[in-house]
Amino acid sequence: MIGVGIDFGTSNSAAAWFDGSRVVLVQLEDSDAIMPTALHLDRELETTTGQTAVDLYIDENRDRIVELTPELIAKSAMVTNDADSRDPFSEAEISSSNVYGQPWVDRGMPGRLFRGVKRLLGNPAIRRLLVFNHPFRVVALITPILLRIRKTIQDSLPGELLDVHFGHPVLFEGHDQHRNELAFSRLSEACRHAAIPQLTFYPEPVAATLSYIHDEKALKEGRVMTLDFGGGTLDLSVVEFNGMSFNVMSTAGLSIGGDHIDQLIFKELLFPLLGKGEIWRRTVDGRLIENEFPFDEFADALLNWAVTYTLNQNQYRAKVADCIKQGGEAAAKFERLDDLITHNYSYLVFQAIKDAKARLSQMDETVLDIPELDVSISFTRDQLETMMISMLQEVDSIIDKVVADAGCGLEDIDVVIRTGGSSQIAAVRRLLEARFPGRVTEHDPFTSVAAGLAIASYHGYQFQA
Repeated sequence: MIGVGIDFGTSNSAAAWFDGSRVVLVQLEDSDAIMPTALHLDRELETTTGQTAVDLYIDENRDRIVELTPELIAKSAMVTNDADSRDPFSEAEISSSNVYGQPWVDRGMPGRLFRGVKRLLGNPAIRRLLVFNHPFRVVALITPILLRIRKTIQDSLPGELLDVHFGHPVLFEGHDQHRNELAFSRLSEACRHAAIPQLTFYPEPVAATLSYIHDEKALKEGRVMTLDFGGGTLDLSVVEFNGMSFNVMSTAGLSIGGDHIDQLIFKELLFPLLGKGEIWRRTVDGRLIENEFPFDEFADALLNWAVTYTLNQNQYRAKVADCIKQGGEAAAKFERLDDLITHNYSYLVFQAIKDAKARLSQMDETVLDIPELDVSISFTRDQLETMMISMLQEVDSIIDKVVADAGCGLEDIDVVIRTGGSSQIAAVRRLLEARFPGRVTEHDPFTSVAAGLAIASYHGYQFQA
């Protein structure tokens, strides 16, 4: 008997198997157990997944000028001259023309990249996404990723793949009250298409708890609160255990994660270096016009690196070029913005932000270094924590909720497990230590969920919310 677990994450995915004594992480990438949850579709609808998909997208959009063309949406006809009723051979003259919509079709796009599709699973309003004029259901966009994960697991297993425990957040993102049911339905269908056998859904924070209990064999019994703070969601659970027997007392979740923090850093530190707040001066009909540069038109695309390339078209770059021509100190900022757009550097920018954020988990100050944009600025832990004030308040409140729902107080929690990449942030560590002094421990931030799911699969554990 071998148990298998799949942690299908918003940003990254992992998988593991357990044979009753050892947990083995599956190498989903060539030399890494962590795989970006990414899908690339080219114009022939050929799929690429994982890190290769991300690399392909970056390469094909570097220095590519985007030209959006109008889409033909209808044909119109108008009678310009009536037929002569006295002449049997007379015909009416008709003028016909094409009707075009707004210019939004990027006909030169080599391929589409999809990341964070997990966020769409619980949204009933999103049924299909148009990819090169082909409607793709959300299920179809995650199936190739799951197919690759299943094949890689199968190649690494010493036995047959029979049962899979599949991780899920306590609450999927969205506002619909039935979002979890919809997400489970879509994931189940995608797993069937990926030939994944018997499937059991299991909450991610409880899986991380099982991984900890399995590893810490000296800990025989107690009450554990687990905080799993990943790229897309924050999930918590309180579990009471005795050996490998346990009772899930409560769970809770929020739709906040490391990706949201990265966007905050981008806005606070880099927007001012890219022209936000600067004055745009130009002469129109002989008059000098001055107003603040319309940075809001750029902001959403800059904060979502997968669509930043759409800014590389004349309606955006012409405004940037105007600001460069006007010279002055602001010109360098707009040259930086133009370089970011033209060379599609947004992904590299976010990687630099993630690296700097990670360093601040170990030190008080670092340098956010982005040589492609000639940016090298000081970034302190205090700055990061100021950006995160409202988020940390949400974390504080959800801790109170999950403990109260378990019917106990903070003093009744024996161990607090923190896992997930964002749980390494110093402010999160400090918050937990203040609430649970001397009882907080870190556990495998990036692989604990996959390991715990494999253990749950081996034992056949079920969870009823």
